[in-house]
Amino acid sequence: MSTHTFKLNGEKVTVEVEDDVRLLWVLRDVLKVTGPKYGCGINVCKACTSHINGKAFNPCSVQVKDIQADDEITTIEGLPGEVGKDLHPMQEAWLEEDVAQCGYCQPGQIMAAVALVNKVKAEGRAINDDDLDTIRNVCRCGTYVRIRKAIRAGAAKM
Repeated sequence: MSTHTFKLNGEKVTVEVEDDVRLLWVLRDVLKVTGPKYGCGINVCKACTSHINGKAFNPCSVQVKDIQADDEITTIEGLPGEVGKDLHPMQEAWLEEDVAQCGYCQPGQIMAAVALVNKVKAEGRAINDDDLDTIRNVCRCGTYVRIRKAIRAGAAKM
């Protein structure tokens, strides 16, 4: 076993696990952070979408040995802390637009949306349909119309 240290939702954490363990399992099984969901384990469904250093990534596809001590991992649990409120504006938009049905994919959807909006805003422009088309998170319930509406509403508040 090896020791791995990184920042998780604003706090430094250290875990002792094998180098080849996927970060998703470190988050869920070792650190008990269950917002990132297991869907496919092969970086396809994106139910586990989280942020690494502010960018969307899928911890199911990253081994813990590839995470550096200065890397900042943010999951849905840490998202409100970025704005100092109980809910992030994107989470508020999700509730206002009544997006979720089963809710399983929603943490990953929200994390992908926040990363996208931050990227677009950094480019100095508003989000458009082409941007929304880049989000590839799978929703079995098919709430894509409400998801897109919520992303636009959340972006307006971010």
